Amino acid sequence: MPRLSLIVITKNEEASIGRCLESAAGIADEIVVVDGGSTDRTREIARGLGAKILEPADWPGFGPQKQRAQAAASGDWILSLDSDEWMEEGLVREIREVLSDPSAAAGYRMPRRNRFIGEIVRHGGWWPDYVLRLYRRDRGRFNDNLVHESVAVDGEVRTLKHPIEHNTIVSAEDAEGKVERYSHIAAQELLARGRKCGGLEARLRGAAAFVRSFVLQAGFLDGTAGYRVARYQARYTYKKWAKVAAAKTH
Repeated sequence: MPRLSLIVITKNEEASIGRCLESAAGIADEIVVVDGGSTDRTREIARGLGAKILEPADWPGFGPQKQRAQAAASGDWILSLDSDEWMEEGLVREIREVLSDPSAAAGYRMPRRNRFIGEIVRHGGWWPDYVLRLYRRDRGRFNDNLVHESVAVDGEVRTLKHPIEHNTIVSAEDAEGKVERYSHIAAQELLARGRKCGGLEARLRGAAAFVRSFVLQAGFLDGTAGYRVARYQARYTYKKWAKVAAAKTH
């Protein structure tokens, strides 16, 4: 059976890292955690579950940090999870079948079931939310995106049926914190690519994001959760472009 390495990047994830790592206990031969300076019990919990811990001094962005984790792994296959994600038995069983298949593809994507403050989101562009997370180590590599990173695979990619479970947003404070952090990073990337934006355009982009999520992608079918997701999408989009606009005025 080929060896599988689970890779995870962390920072202050003591509330979720245990469930994440334990969910892969039946298939992972190795766990690699790259920690970005946790001040809570994240590293202690991960180490107690058998993880190899790396503690680099700098933060290069999500894509490069995950590539660091892959570079430290030794398995034939890589399974990449975020610390607030976990797997149920159905997905574990499917991955086990992939590992035992001599004709397996180079990579596999799977749906991701997202939650917003405890409620499963089925519309608004958040389902099925396919993500490529399982791949042959020598055939895949993370891009250098500072945020919204992804894996590029050289070869065939197939789709698994069972989802990754994801606690996307756990509270209103979590939502606001992620809007601030991710919009700042996204604005940096846009500025590096020479993108420009005015204040009015930023507001229009935010409004358009709300309409797309709540109306065009049927977020209204999720009721309150769908409205919250649409507002989150709108605020993130507005803040990202507003920061681009602000940078251009200085």
